[in-house]
Amino acid sequence: MRVLIAALLSVVALTANAQQGTETIPPLKVTVGASHAPPYRIVDGGPPSGLYVDIFREITERLGWKTYYREAPFRRVLNLIRRGEVDVMLGVLKTPERNNLMEFVAPAFPPERRLFLYSRDSGRIERYADLYGKTIGVMEGASYFTKFDNDERLHKEAAPRYENLLLMMEKGRVDVVVAPELVGLYTVRELGLSVKVSPFFVPGERSWIAVARTSPVLEYSDDMRAALKLITAEGIYEDLVLEYMDHYAL
Repeated sequence: MRVLIAALLSVVALTANAQQGTETIPPLKVTVGASHAPPYRIVDGGPPSGLYVDIFREITERLGWKTYYREAPFRRVLNLIRRGEVDVMLGVLKTPERNNLMEFVAPAFPPERRLFLYSRDSGRIERYADLYGKTIGVMEGASYFTKFDNDERLHKEAAPRYENLLLMMEKGRVDVVVAPELVGLYTVRELGLSVKVSPFFVPGERSWIAVARTSPVLEYSDDMRAALKLITAEGIYEDLVLEYMDHYAL
């Protein structure tokens, strides 16, 4: 382990020195496009925070980069990537369409269950087939799991934030809301709503640090991976994940 950490430190140090060690080479500036999705990405007023932001900060601090956050709904961030106005997205799932826009550099964030939240008994989901005939709240531009994403028989109602979806459910405009576990539970608590969790859920998969294919940041993909391995070897990654899980999970 000591040999691994030493090797990773040397790789990261070389990159950091190249980025900030002289007057002629300023630190790399990285623009991160982020939708407000606490507790992963908290970018709605105040300094950016959240699990994904904190993990990425640990990476960029070791590389000597300067990061800037641009808040926008998820679908709009994808358009900013397309237009070359954003370098990085945090917590993205792979899809063929997104693969044309971004390089998926590192599976940096832990897998998370997809929960089906309901407030009325008629919205309870016990098996996938129960989704048919119901109005399902989804976040604009989000991907959940392949079968669900591609199922044209499902009736989905989109909104830019999970707060919107849960309030729509309270008013009876949607029957059920599908959400990543921590985001869903965090939002329910913040809104003070009486919401239940269906017994049916879908296991999650790791989400990624993704870099726009047109961005100069893409050149430093290996350095990001090395820095991620370093914070993992140091135990920092695990500490951050456990901190958030302990605070926000059921």
